Amino acid sequence: MNAKILIVEDEPAIQELLAFNVTQAGFIALRAGDADEAWQHIRDYSPDLILLDWMLPSISGVVLARQLRSDARTKEIPIIMLTARGDERDKVLGLESGADDYITKPFSPRELMARIRAVMRRHIPILSDDKVVMGGLELSPESHRVLAKGLPIELGPTEFRLLHFFMSHAERVYSRTQLLDQVWGTQVFVEERTVDVHIRRLRASLEVSGLDSLIQTVRGSGYRFSIS
Repeated sequence: MNAKILIVEDEPAIQELLAFNVTQAGFIALRAGDADEAWQHIRDYSPDLILLDWMLPSISGVVLARQLRSDARTKEIPIIMLTARGDERDKVLGLESGADDYITKPFSPRELMARIRAVMRRHIPILSDDKVVMGGLELSPESHRVLAKGLPIELGPTEFRLLHFFMSHAERVYSRTQLLDQVWGTQVFVEERTVDVHIRRLRASLEVSGLDSLIQTVRGSGYRFSIS
């Protein structure tokens, strides 16, 4: 499932531009023009990240960020503050209010996407340490061992984490970008094609047991782990 990004921006032109860039990058764009509308979207859609403009009607983005951080339901949602204020004191204030990052306008779409991905990678949920058994595979995070039809196979750390993620999210299709976000973590500058290399390595390791077909390519979309 694509991540949902809530854009809290009261200027329609900027809101439209942000929504376009977010959507082009493969995310779902939610839009709000003020704090009240933002809270409604948060309750209805549980966004994965919030792009928050500093200057909003009624209350500022700084105040809204503090409210989000003080609420148990929203305190873990990543926040990127957007503002025309470039003074160091303003940046410090924005970060101290609870923002995870701070972007000064104007900024390029490329920079925006890089910041979004970097922040989201820092908030990757830690995979469970529970053993996962599925499709003839048995993966144990604590011992870092994988059995394929009862026989041990050797995996590198990235292939192990990739398989762990796939087995924990079976039957769902993930794009290369989404896999980078979920598996590579804070390695911001890893290219998307790197995913293909590690998928090939993972399949090669599973090939001996005949289970390489569990890692399926979905043309035009990405990859999935499927036992069907």
